[in-house]
Amino acid sequence: MAGGSAADLAPTAAVKIFSAGTAGCVADLVTFPLDTAKVRLQVQGESKDLPKGQKATYRGVFGTIITIVRAEGPRNLYNGLLAGLHRQMCFASVRIGLYDTMKQLYAQGAENPGLGTRLLAGSTTGAMAVAFAQPTDVVKVRFQAQAHQPENGSVKRYSSTTDAYRTIARVEGLRGLWKGCLLNIARNAIVNCSELVTYNIIKEQILKNKLMTDNMPCHFTAAFAAGFCTTVVASPVDVVKTRFMNSVPRQYGGGANCALTMLFKEGPSAFYKGFMPSFLRLGSWNIVMFVSYEQIQRAVVRLQRSRESRFRTV
Repeated sequence: MAGGSAADLAPTAAVKIFSAGTAGCVADLVTFPLDTAKVRLQVQGESKDLPKGQKATYRGVFGTIITIVRAEGPRNLYNGLLAGLHRQMCFASVRIGLYDTMKQLYAQGAENPGLGTRLLAGSTTGAMAVAFAQPTDVVKVRFQAQAHQPENGSVKRYSSTTDAYRTIARVEGLRGLWKGCLLNIARNAIVNCSELVTYNIIKEQILKNKLMTDNMPCHFTAAFAAGFCTTVVASPVDVVKTRFMNSVPRQYGGGANCALTMLFKEGPSAFYKGFMPSFLRLGSWNIVMFVSYEQIQRAVVRLQRSRESRFRTV
């Protein structure tokens, strides 16, 4: 997927795993406020209906960001960042770093794997990543969803990332840390396929038709398209996943019950709550992540080759 600028650039699986995890962290650092706004918009209205005539607390992505900054301070835009970085080091490294390896495994040596092979590889690495990173995702969502406003009687649900892991494990058991795991597998199978397969195919077509060379503008274009496609396809599952992960014990009977509750209580539009911040976040996240991923891979490979050439001359 990386496709080096030179023919001899061939990153190993280990380089891809490292590059993907690092690029995921860079992308999270840049786009985390957008992700927090998305979560707040997604969970808004899940507990009770707004009184007649009362406006929603959060309105639009930038309005939500401004509201959080004014009411809670700018630091709260980065609530759950540590868990988010934990998540990316476990998650992106597996789902993105192992994608090419899994695709080659399923292709059984074929030079041009078909769409089915690509989708299968994306689904597999997405599911594998959830198995590793689910507790970090639960903690990240819980932190992002909590509004800390002491003047309104609102208190922090958890005092720190470590406290969140411990409290969830103690109060809800290990099952609490893997809450919404099946929903997350479904979401990430969709997200992984949409992101990686779209990016892969668009980049290949750009290079094949010689519209661009294998450089940053090419990576930017493919990543932007991947972000938009992913948001459209994955938003409903993402909203249900966020609601279910953030819920208190026994609030919902399961992922299906959460989805049905949303449908009957708030209507079909609830499944696209936070769509604009989702798109802004996924679009910008994909651009930063894929551009970083390509550049980090190349830098690591160049470093490896430089060290090898120095050893040969000694």
